[in-house]
Amino acid sequence: MTLFLLDHGAGNVQSLANSITRLGYPFSWITTSEDFQKATVLIFPGQGAFHTAIECLTARDLLHPLLDYIKSGKPYFGICIGMQVLFASSAESPSVCGLGIIPCDIVRFDDTNKAVPHMGWNTAECLDHSLDPRSTEGVSAASHYYFVHSYCAAYDPGRNPVAAEWAHSVTQYGNEVFVSTVRKGNVFGAQFHPEKSGAAGLAILDAWIKQSLAGRVPTIAETRIPRLPKPVDGFTKRIIACMDVRANDEGDLVVTKGDQYDVREKASPDSSKVNAAGAVRNLGKPVALASKYFESGADELCLLNITSFRNSPLHDQPMLAVVRAAAEHVFVPLTIGGGIKDTVDPDGTKHPAVEVAGAYFRVGADKVSIGSEAVYAVEKLRAAGSVDGTSAIETISKMYGRQAVVVSIDPRRVYVDPSTYDGPYKDELLYGKDDGPMAERGKAWWYQCTVSGGRETRLVSAVELAKGAQTLGAGEILLNSIDRDGTGLGFDHDLIKMIKSAVTIPVVASSGAGTTKHFVDVFRETNVESALAAGIFHRDEVSIRDVKAALQREGYNTRVI
Repeated sequence: MTLFLLDHGAGNVQSLANSITRLGYPFSWITTSEDFQKATVLIFPGQGAFHTAIECLTARDLLHPLLDYIKSGKPYFGICIGMQVLFASSAESPSVCGLGIIPCDIVRFDDTNKAVPHMGWNTAECLDHSLDPRSTEGVSAASHYYFVHSYCAAYDPGRNPVAAEWAHSVTQYGNEVFVSTVRKGNVFGAQFHPEKSGAAGLAILDAWIKQSLAGRVPTIAETRIPRLPKPVDGFTKRIIACMDVRANDEGDLVVTKGDQYDVREKASPDSSKVNAAGAVRNLGKPVALASKYFESGADELCLLNITSFRNSPLHDQPMLAVVRAAAEHVFVPLTIGGGIKDTVDPDGTKHPAVEVAGAYFRVGADKVSIGSEAVYAVEKLRAAGSVDGTSAIETISKMYGRQAVVVSIDPRRVYVDPSTYDGPYKDELLYGKDDGPMAERGKAWWYQCTVSGGRETRLVSAVELAKGAQTLGAGEILLNSIDRDGTGLGFDHDLIKMIKSAVTIPVVASSGAGTTKHFVDVFRETNVESALAAGIFHRDEVSIRDVKAALQREGYNTRVI
């Protein structure tokens, strides 16, 4: 029995390869149509847009051989887009046909009362009630799995009983119930990413591969009954650990942390010492810290390269090596930021942003974070009045799906006289409360965006940037606060609530966390999907386990390892 993996050319397949290597199974890659004849067990992982997957498979002459393989009866496991292509079509790409094996269309989530994409950890409930433990394929209702998608296969036995026969497990997001795994005959598929779902996901991969290599018995379709939405879904609040990475004097990449975006070392009057107040502290090597946070239960990791690039990010081999090494040890999502833009090397070689992003996806990244370039793109959008498809946000989201693009907003407060201000952002003004901090009483302010790591301001508000980023195709907002960064005073709830109400994509709260209570407070006061911290985790002032325990005590769904 020979295990093969299918790389359609547009997505992070390295993470699956790392997972299977960790489990100890040898495998080969499908590189030509002839390889399908050699494969006796096949896994098709993928992320990205529906049309991209079909077009890439077609261009490489792999689409029809894939269909022939599946029809042959040999074991097939499709992950995320590898599952969705089994369906007839998708609302994401209405003019593009899928393989049509499952007679049902993929539809978009309703974002009326929840953020879309569905991004984060959720549960999966098996529909089979067989006494044979192999029927679950390792899926457990007690575990959480990582989902990241805007489109789904709705579970509706009443309207489409034939398609419902394929449903193996279902998941609820908001009040929508959708198919999270399919299973029929030789085919298995998961909407979530087992390779990014920690130990729970590795257990599914292990169970499926082991059964397939041993020779599995094809499953028989069962009639399904409706599964009505429950009062509360299984979606969890995400806790993200962020690492700002830069080169030290020796050229090594280290994790660093300053206060309020000041990443310069400050000498004390005695130039042989470093002033601890506001000083940047090198807090460890990124791969070691990433592994530590994964083992501690972080739901996601963020690596932001704050080192200036001499040429193109594609030439920044140390950072690519860091991402590659981290992905070999970390089986939760990795977001990478820094230099994701169109670049030109000194020799004139051009590298579009989608190529830069692709390089990071190929070594193990799941999402890319765009900062300054997003501000410039929204300024261009404002001037033109319409999108033109050329920005980094647009090109990357078109290729890989909007769930692969995070826009990082770095705003700072601009205080104005509330009695006289009549500027363009008067409708976004926030006012100091009478019982609030003394420094805010009687004042008003709006949030102005910055670029170049907070060193330059632009005449764009945080709300304007968030809305524009969503229009351009971003799938998530990473919302920082220069005023709160490194203060330990807690998250800026007013800012977060303002952005949360302005967009329908997920928002990550960042900057200011100092205690476990701050995490509880931000989820209670803003209903944000996730919260991020850096320094307090690096310095072991607060642990990720402590944060999750505090959230559990307050009744929030959290992933516990």
